[in-house]
Amino acid sequence: MNTPFDILKRPLVTEKTAYQSSKLHQYVFEVDERATKVNVKDAIEKAFEVKVLKVNIINVPAKRGRKARSRRISIRNSAYKKAVVTLAPEDRIAIFEGVE
Repeated sequence: MNTPFDILKRPLVTEKTAYQSSKLHQYVFEVDERATKVNVKDAIEKAFEVKVLKVNIINVPAKRGRKARSRRISIRNSAYKKAVVTLAPEDRIAIFEGVE
């Protein structure tokens, strides 16, 4: 984990995360499974030059589902780790702007 983008895999953009970013100053990222709160905080501050107030980490379990229009074929989504990052009120991350 040398660069911030080794820790931060991708931003998660949904309706809920759009609300969180616009009203609550919280941004959600999928992170490396070995990442800690301190690693995520340092990576966000280096990558986007913002002040991080708080980091929550959630381990999202794998889920089983069915493929559309089929009873027999079962699909399994992988487990992943996500981080909810709360920034100072004056800071913003540009990649989340304009998503509503």
